[in-house]
Amino acid sequence: MMYNPILWLIITVLDIYFWIVIAWVVASWLIAFNVINPSNPVVRQILYGLSRLVEPALRPIRRFLPDLGGIDISPMILLLGIYFLQYLAVWLFFKLGLA
Repeated sequence: MMYNPILWLIITVLDIYFWIVIAWVVASWLIAFNVINPSNPVVRQILYGLSRLVEPALRPIRRFLPDLGGIDISPMILLLGIYFLQYLAVWLFFKLGLA
């Protein structure tokens, strides 16, 4: 099946961002369980880059979520939102006859 190049680009960018969020979540778990050392300069730079990419999207989600104690479900909601945007883009392109 041949996709519209714009649709392909939208889906690819959202898919890359999905994996960046997953990498940020895994890195935060590794720090929490003392598997990686955040004082290492290379690790610190990677974490800084991931945080700069992910935090702007998580901040508005966290504002609307109730306090759940120590549990942060905002990354899960962001990942669901990314999936929703992918399906919405495909649906719109097919609905409009652009795909």
